[in-house]
Amino acid sequence: MQTLNANRVRATPAGLQARSRARVCRVQAAKDGKTVVIGLAADSGCGKSTFMRRMTGIFGGSPKPPAGGNPDSNTLISDMTTVICLDDYHCLDRKGRAEKGVTALAPEAQNFDMMYEQVKAMKEGKSADKPIYNHVTGALDPPEKIESPSILVIEGLHPFYDDRVRDLLDFKIYLDISDEIKFAWKIQRDMAERGHSMDSIKKSIEARKPDFDAYIDPQKKHADMIIQVLPTQLVPDDEGKILRVRLIQKEGKKLFDPVYLFDEGSTISWIPCGRKLTCSFPGIKFYYGPDTWYGEDVSVLEMDGQFDKLEELIYVESHLSNTSAKFYGEITQQMLKNSSFPGSNNGTGLLQTIIGLKVREVYERITEKEVVPVS
Repeated sequence: MQTLNANRVRATPAGLQARSRARVCRVQAAKDGKTVVIGLAADSGCGKSTFMRRMTGIFGGSPKPPAGGNPDSNTLISDMTTVICLDDYHCLDRKGRAEKGVTALAPEAQNFDMMYEQVKAMKEGKSADKPIYNHVTGALDPPEKIESPSILVIEGLHPFYDDRVRDLLDFKIYLDISDEIKFAWKIQRDMAERGHSMDSIKKSIEARKPDFDAYIDPQKKHADMIIQVLPTQLVPDDEGKILRVRLIQKEGKKLFDPVYLFDEGSTISWIPCGRKLTCSFPGIKFYYGPDTWYGEDVSVLEMDGQFDKLEELIYVESHLSNTSAKFYGEITQQMLKNSSFPGSNNGTGLLQTIIGLKVREVYERITEKEVVPVS
């Protein structure tokens, strides 16, 4: 299934943000022909697509399906990045899953051997003839040839499930959405974009939950960074319109430095609303402090509430350190550029943007080459 055309990495070391704390770190540079591999795990309907657009935009270009290929391809290619949907490694199509009585989350519905072999090949600079799972028909379409990019992002349900695949990943991200918020998002996406009925969505969620709890949720313990999306604690809100979003960052990693608010390692609660930040009711509250995650030391940055004027984010940005931004205001610039994306006025957009900058930091530390900021 694989072809062996080598493709050299066109990479780029980091001048870390001047105001960030610089930590001396020696990292083995990637050899020519190798690719940095990022894993993004989340359940269906949890904002992976929006996150991908924010992250890939930091590296330049507009993500598009392979030119001249299957119009139903799930792959997105831009200047430096290629995003692969792991649904393409289903070994059972929709009909086959129905016949066997399993969901798309079940391990037996995945071809982990092929997933591992092809991700490994692309990490080594080779191309791969990757299958396509057609979300419209539910069938497995003929494969498409994917060249090895500078940055390969594998996103889906099982990027950390198989030990072999997990060991190939240079940076691991998990989107952890609470049940209340997930339900609201899935209704919005599947009804508006895919034409599903409310009843079918509820049945799908109920049918998937046991497998999600068994196979998907446990993967978050392996992530380097986790975005948790929870209901607000500012006011009662049963509709999930206001979000409390937490960025959980593992400490002691060689490839990135955790972002912090005001004073690294301290515990801080901050309500910035006032003369420098316009806040309508119920306002905005930030939190930063140390914690543990599955027995590992982490630091947590949290935002509860939403911005009224996105351009005023620059005030918040001025109080954040180790953001991996290359200049003061880059976070605000990225947020304004993507202001039409879902979550741009709350912590999902802010923390997704910060993780995107961390992905750039990881890439630069591995390759010892610099990515020029994209406006």
